Amino acid sequence: MALDGIVTRAIVQELQVLVGSRINKIHQPTENDIVFQIRAQRDNRKLLLSANPTYPRVQFTEQSFMNPQEAPMFCMLMRKHCESGILESIEQVGMERIIHMNVRQRDELGDVSLKRIVIELMGRHSNIVIVDPSSGNILDGIHHVTPAISSYRVIMPGFQYQEPPQQNKLNPLETTAEPFGEAFATNEDTASRWIVQTFTGISPLIADEIVYRANAQADHEVGQNNSAEKEQPTEANEHDDELTATTLWPAFSELMEQVRSGSFAPMSGVNAKGKIVFSAVPLTSLIEEQTSYDTISECMEAYYGEKAQRDTVKQKTSDLLRFLQNERSKNIKKLDKLHQDQLEAGDAEKYRIQGELLFASLHQINKGDREIELINFYDEEQRPIKIQLDPQLSPSDNAQRYFKRYNKYKNSLAVIDEQLIKTHEEIAYLDSLLQQLQSAALQDIDEIREELAEQGYVRNRNKKAKKKKKDNRPTLHVYTSSEGIEMYVGKNNLQNEYITNRMASNNDTWLHTKDIPGSHVVIRSTEFGDATLAEAAQLAAYFSQAKESSSVPVDYTLIRHVHKPNGAKPGFVIYDHQTTLFITPDERVVKGLDSTIKV
Repeated sequence: MALDGIVTRAIVQELQVLVGSRINKIHQPTENDIVFQIRAQRDNRKLLLSANPTYPRVQFTEQSFMNPQEAPMFCMLMRKHCESGILESIEQVGMERIIHMNVRQRDELGDVSLKRIVIELMGRHSNIVIVDPSSGNILDGIHHVTPAISSYRVIMPGFQYQEPPQQNKLNPLETTAEPFGEAFATNEDTASRWIVQTFTGISPLIADEIVYRANAQADHEVGQNNSAEKEQPTEANEHDDELTATTLWPAFSELMEQVRSGSFAPMSGVNAKGKIVFSAVPLTSLIEEQTSYDTISECMEAYYGEKAQRDTVKQKTSDLLRFLQNERSKNIKKLDKLHQDQLEAGDAEKYRIQGELLFASLHQINKGDREIELINFYDEEQRPIKIQLDPQLSPSDNAQRYFKRYNKYKNSLAVIDEQLIKTHEEIAYLDSLLQQLQSAALQDIDEIREELAEQGYVRNRNKKAKKKKKDNRPTLHVYTSSEGIEMYVGKNNLQNEYITNRMASNNDTWLHTKDIPGSHVVIRSTEFGDATLAEAAQLAAYFSQAKESSSVPVDYTLIRHVHKPNGAKPGFVIYDHQTTLFITPDERVVKGLDSTIKV
């Protein structure tokens, strides 16, 4: 993984600005994440501690988080022992991916107590544990590890805290040339794998970088022109069998000196395998798209971006996604069946004509006849037509049978047309919900569930625990245009309904993708320039089903021309007096706008 002991060291170095600062607030927005709000050096900082099994990390963040109405038990315990506390120290354990944060706080009796927050950044085994240093006892962990899960190491309140198993590797910052050479002498693997297996805190990415530098230096020393390799670098282990401890040590020593001295230069780019990676130290082996950052937090924020949140959202919406996709499939099948019925019912006129012809020719029919051929006087060419008869029925009853069939299909046509309209509306509604799940943030998911419960699609999970807001206002996503104008974006139907039908004024401007599921966007001003209109149209196109398309049609009109029909599905409106713009969604424009979440 990209987050190794070197990145952890860079994080700890960056967090030293917090030493001596007070933890003002503690929140737990998700089951894996803790957020500290800290006042440090006359600045308010947000520190994210994440034990996410896929994206574990510790970093300063600018992200907005939606906190649950009731704090989880671990968060309550963290607040009890650490809120209003002073950060005494922040340290890394050796070169491991383990950080110790010591917090001094006065308890209810006024006595000073010290607590230790242990953050273990170890992939699916990541954890955040509160420990009492005086006794070594665990107060709690964000993830419990019971004796049934691990007999070696239990993370439960009351148990003694035990460090993760030691791997008995060498500390690369304390290794000199002689023990390096001795260890390499017994190597039977590639140089990259040997580095990873021998030294603690070094990821395969950094091991490949060391080997790459060693190969480049060796090539330079033998006078080879290495310009071609710089343009198209080979994979790090291509010449592993030619490396010796003597050729490998200078590259290893140089990189470790950068780490030892804290000369970090966070950057990201694409490696030789085409994978996007990030590092706390420069990587000469990257082939393209290199980006440098001022801090490791900025680097990780850019690298992880919304990956962790999207991953969490995906997990929380997987059941909804399956349900909506199944419902959509059912409605597509229903649509096909209705079209078949419509074609069959389209023959209703044929049955009326056959009934008329039978009634006009009753004298030619005998009971027991199975078929009769009559002149079709409704046909311009007066061609004969064969009509099937039921031999068990009288001539009159046979004619009545055709009229009954005619009336049945005639009446069913009206029902079929009505069902077709409803089914098309249902599919459009489900498509809009599927689109909303694609762009939903964590705070939007509960509102989508609430809407589906109100519509009778699913049962309300939070019937007992849910507390209605006083004004019943949903979460509001607010963007600020480059001209300083507020633009509201609905990320689900409850939000769309609120901003369009309740919040917006008659002369505000409303935007939506034309005939494409997407967000409602409202410009909260009667006066604005072309820049604001273009940015609002970008928001409408970006938060729509056509996000990956080009030249997306976006309609805009005044709110007074937007109406919701009686009995329509949530979020559905009709509008007129619109003007259409054609927009190619640009993520950079959307991400570049200032945004806030109002709850």
